[in-house]
Amino acid sequence: MLKRFYLTGLILCGLAFGASAQTATVFGRITDAATEQPIELVTVYVKGGKSNTASDERGNFSIQVPANQRVTLGFRRVAFKESSADILALQPGARFALDLAMAPVQSNLEVVISERRLDDGGMIKEKNLKDLRLLPSATGNLESVLPHLALGTSMGTGGELTSQYQVRGGNYDENLVYVNDFEIYRPQLIRAGQQEGLTFPNIDLVRDLSFSSGGFQSKYGDKMSSVLDIKYKRPDSLRASANASLLGASAHVEGSLKLKKDDYRAFRYLVGGRYKTTRVLLGSLDVEGEYTPDFTDIQTYLTYDLSRSWQVGLIGNYNRSVYTFKPESLARAFGLVDYALQLRTAFEGQEVDDFTQAMGGVSFTFYRKENAIPCTTSF
Repeated sequence: MLKRFYLTGLILCGLAFGASAQTATVFGRITDAATEQPIELVTVYVKGGKSNTASDERGNFSIQVPANQRVTLGFRRVAFKESSADILALQPGARFALDLAMAPVQSNLEVVISERRLDDGGMIKEKNLKDLRLLPSATGNLESVLPHLALGTSMGTGGELTSQYQVRGGNYDENLVYVNDFEIYRPQLIRAGQQEGLTFPNIDLVRDLSFSSGGFQSKYGDKMSSVLDIKYKRPDSLRASANASLLGASAHVEGSLKLKKDDYRAFRYLVGGRYKTTRVLLGSLDVEGEYTPDFTDIQTYLTYDLSRSWQVGLIGNYNRSVYTFKPESLARAFGLVDYALQLRTAFEGQEVDDFTQAMGGVSFTFYRKENAIPCTTSF
C-alpha cells in the first residue's frame, strides 16, 4: 500500500509538472487612458478558455495561457470599454509583458495595447527602444544603457573610453554580440581595457533587442557569459534624424523603394553615421595636457526582397578610433596641515593609438510563411 501511495504521488506530481510546463505567462500593467492611473479589479481572462485573474491595486496582473498556440486575452471592467489582445504562440515557460491603457466609456479615447518584453527560452526581448537615445550617457553607446533595462548587466571599469559591460561578474570579452544574425567581431585592444570608442550597434538603427545572461540557445556560440542579439529596423517610409552635443553628433536616414510593380519587391536601406569625442570630459584630469580621442563610425544595412519567401541583406561598417594623449605637467599636494608639500612633474612625449576597421557581410533569409520565424544564413 505504501509503495502504491508513493507511485500515485509521483504520477500526480509528474502530471502537474507536465501541465505547468505546457503553459506560458502573460503579465503587465493596466492604466486609465485618460488619467494614466492604475486600474484595479480588471478581469483578465482567456477567451474560450478557463483561465482568469484580476488586476491588483497597482494595476498589475499575471495570467497563465496555453503554450504553443495563439490565444486572445479579454479585459473587462465596469465604466471602461472592453478590449482584447491577441497573443502569438509562446514557448512553454515563456514570459510575455503586455501593457494596456483602458479607455473610459464616457470618452472618445481608444484602448492602447503595447508589448513591452518577452522572456522566451532564457532570452529577454525589449521592443520599446525609441526612448533609449534620451537616456543620459557619456559614451553614446548602446551598452551604456543596458543596466537601465534591468538586464542584469553592469558597466566595466574602462571609463568613458570604453563600451565594455559585465554580466554576473564575467569578463567583458565573454559577451557575444549579434546584429541581424551577423556575429560582431570586436578586435580592439588597448592595454588591458579592451576599449572601444564607438561600439558597433547604432542606437538610431535599432528596432529591438534580445539579451540573455546565460542559458541561451546553442546557435549563438560557446561564450559563457551572455549574448546580445540586436535587430535593425525594417523601414517602410522615408525617415531621418540628427542630433549634436559637446560630446559628438549622429545622424541617420532610412527608407524603402518599390523597384517593380510587385508589392513585395522592395529595396530597404538604413544608413547611420556617428562622431564622438571625449576631450571635454578628459579636460578635468589632474594631468594637464592635450587629450583628443576622436571616434568615427559609418554603417549601412540594405535589404532586397527577391520573392515573398527570400530576402538578401548586405551590412557594412567603417570604424576609426584615434586616441591621442600628450601629457604636459602634473601638480599634486600632500602632507599635513603644518607641513604641506607640492610636487610638480613635467612630461615629454606622447601616445597615439589609431585603430581603423571595416567589415561587410551578406545574408540570405528564407521566410517559410507569414509570421513564421525566418531562417537566415550569413557570411
